[in-house]
Amino acid sequence: MLQPPKMTQQHPAVLKQEAMRAASLQLRVADAITKFAGSMQFVYIHAVSFAAWMLWFEQSPWPTLTLVVSLEAIFLSTFVMIGQNRQAQFQRIKADHDFAEQELELKTNTELTRAIHAMTTELHRRLLDAPDAK
Repeated sequence: MLQPPKMTQQHPAVLKQEAMRAASLQLRVADAITKFAGSMQFVYIHAVSFAAWMLWFEQSPWPTLTLVVSLEAIFLSTFVMIGQNRQAQFQRIKADHDFAEQELELKTNTELTRAIHAMTTELHRRLLDAPDAK
């Protein structure tokens, strides 16, 4: 079975984003928490913890459990927003890079088209002016 080719080169915007995030302790911590909070391991730990809490550790777990779950939801929503901001920033960086590359490609293509047109015009002129063309 054929395997898709592995990418050896990353988009410059990806490299820039990774370097920026690696340089900041706060962003690395936020990334680690977001990565863990978005995993099934997080779900399993919470399911077991909440079940144990409700069944064995407290007679009336609901008031405290409600408080803990509410506080956790507040913090997790903050990490979700951090992740969304990171993604939006990455998309802006990538869009800016892609725009610059496309503009450069358009300029290069325009210059090549003009050069081809000039050479074609000159070639036609020489062919029409050639003595054996008559």
